[in-house]
Amino acid sequence: MNASPEMIPPDGDVKPATGDNLPTLLAEIRARRNDFAVAQQISGDIIEGFKRVGVYRAMVAKRFGGEERTPAEFCRLIERISEADGSAGWVASFGDGACNLAALPDETLGKIYANGPDVVYSAAIFPLQPARRSTGGFVVSGAWPFASGSPGAALIGVGIAVEDDPTGGLPRVAVVPAEKVTIRPHWDVIGLQGTGSHDVVLEDIIVPEEWTLIRGGSPTLDRPIYRYPSVAFAAQAHAVVGIGIARSALNELIAISRSRPSITGAPVMGQRGYVQLETAKAEAKLRSARSFFYEATEELWNEALNGSINPNTATLMRLAATHAALQSAEVCNIASSLAGTGSLYTASNLARAMCDSFVVAQHAALNEGTLQRAGQLLLGGPAQPGFP
Repeated sequence: MNASPEMIPPDGDVKPATGDNLPTLLAEIRARRNDFAVAQQISGDIIEGFKRVGVYRAMVAKRFGGEERTPAEFCRLIERISEADGSAGWVASFGDGACNLAALPDETLGKIYANGPDVVYSAAIFPLQPARRSTGGFVVSGAWPFASGSPGAALIGVGIAVEDDPTGGLPRVAVVPAEKVTIRPHWDVIGLQGTGSHDVVLEDIIVPEEWTLIRGGSPTLDRPIYRYPSVAFAAQAHAVVGIGIARSALNELIAISRSRPSITGAPVMGQRGYVQLETAKAEAKLRSARSFFYEATEELWNEALNGSINPNTATLMRLAATHAALQSAEVCNIASSLAGTGSLYTASNLARAMCDSFVVAQHAALNEGTLQRAGQLLLGGPAQPGFP
């Protein structure tokens, strides 16, 4: 599979990304978040904005023009974007995909980043679709749901199952140019409406073996960021979206509580005892979950720097990610409940935050089932493939 214009940034831009562009980008995202929901995708100019602030090069190896940022640095960037809009943050979070791509052969990575590091990657792994071996690699057909960000991607990964494939129970992912993929609109949902998480369809596409990777397997590149567990990192990159959404909801609640009068003649919201009490609880809930999240991130990152990952530390990171997603959803629910009828309108940020955070917490990597798996490991039980 040769490199093509669809597999690399079309303008070949290798200029340094800069955070100086971030405030302007966030203001634009806030102003247009209703438009993203209607369009069911993040617009192309915002994707270009993500490139300018370094979303897609953040986790790419320096030898390919990337930045090799730390997991905490990347998560804080996604958190800020998510505070502006959950869907935008969710799509940006797939900048962590460079860590999954690092399991591809070095020669393949050289082709992917031939024109620069700002390559947009989307993936839809499950359910694994059967693929058969051929002289050219693997013949891949099937449909995969939840391909978030696929409308703006240059590369799309899909999960395949191959007979007698020695992957240790981990999924094999076929990486293909977006031009070979059909996007089938199928994203009519209550939250994260702008993520473009449609179905992707392939029909008898031959994917060379060197364009496949084992998700959660050993990386080709030996750098600290690629020693950091990629599956755990994907979970936390999604979870931090919930943290950003919850912060936005609390900020909105505080703002309206200070000024909005009641139409029934009741005191201003901020003067009501139950509002004061529940706001304090929600603030503590969010800050506690966020602190655990970043504490676990730094602990796991320090191990990656030292060259050896303790499975228990990775388990705590997964636990912290799930806890953050679930607590963030609770905070958004509290904020929207306290706001009363103001949170009923579909254009309300509180209504959007409640629905968006609910969808984050429903993700397979963040739902309550992952709490059970973390507890199983913490109590000495067996690990499942791909967890933590």
